[in-house]
Amino acid sequence: ALDSGQIASCGLDVYEEEPKVHPGLIANPKVMLLPHMGTWTVETQTEMELATIANVRSALETGKLQTQVAEQRDMPEE
Repeated sequence: ALDSGQIASCGLDVYEEEPKVHPGLIANPKVMLLPHMGTWTVETQTEMELATIANVRSALETGKLQTQVAEQRDMPEE
């Protein structure tokens, strides 16, 4: 779509096989590539810190996490 002009340009901060970026995207002057910065605000980092503290507290007090990495949900408990 970029090469045909259907899309004039694009900006990306998430890539299919991170951290690798497709060479075609790197070479295309119509593409602006940025690091993934969605959490680079004071407000978001504060909320992430509070969520982490709550998660650790829950693990220590109840033995269960409030949030869990999706890939670890089916892992057997030790």
